[in-house]
Amino acid sequence: MLTEATLEHRLTALYVWVAADEVGTIIGTLSGGVVNQVEAHLRGIAVLPGWQGRGVAERLLEAIEREFEEKGCSRITLDTTEPLARARRFYEKHAFRPTGVVTSLFGMPLTEHAKTLGPRTGKRC
Repeated sequence: MLTEATLEHRLTALYVWVAADEVGTIIGTLSGGVVNQVEAHLRGIAVLPGWQGRGVAERLLEAIEREFEEKGCSRITLDTTEPLARARRFYEKHAFRPTGVVTSLFGMPLTEHAKTLGPRTGKRC
């Protein structure tokens, strides 16, 4: 549940990327954070319906992947659910693959996907 405390935690513990149109209206967001020395995790991605299919999500994903690579992460994970078929196709199109790890989100299967990032730079994630 999103509360003032959980929102504050997300904004201090996670990277939050936004995409804006030419007049500065936010049209998409992506958040994620570093899990450990080699792994990062995407928390969520959203694009306004009128902007979907126009490359916004791809640009957000590319930006956060570059950030994580620069920090030395070699792996990035995310979780998705069955009803989010369009999101799963998007992630799989961008080289995320199911890991076989399935947990539960309020009784609904939550499936982990992972992607290997570029070579490590010697930095720690």
